[in-house]
Amino acid sequence: QVQLVESGGGLVQAGGSLRLSCTASGDTFSINARDWYRQAPGKQRELVAAISAGGTTTYADFVKGRFTISRDNAKNTMYLQMNSLKPEDTAVYYCHVRWGMGFNYWGQGTQVTVSS
Repeated sequence: QVQLVESGGGLVQAGGSLRLSCTASGDTFSINARDWYRQAPGKQRELVAAISAGGTTTYADFVKGRFTISRDNAKNTMYLQMNSLKPEDTAVYYCHVRWGMGFNYWGQGTQVTVSS
């Protein structure tokens, strides 16, 4: 099993930056891939960015060029650097990992609010 703890959310003005962190503990050796999702009020949860076990990154079109996903294997921590934030980026951000043979684990979520 894996436990995920997120941090780094908050309130920022449009055009500002935030960095989210997600630290994993437990059986991190079996993590296959790591992602960031977000969910805005009244909307479905959507994939923001992903990083594979081999380090390949993918991004949703709405964050390309503004957000960067990365990880520090020594710290078992994944990051989401968010620049040029827009009010429409306001959401609860969740980290997610795919573990073992098809298991999924989620963080508790961290609120990001971007004011105009």
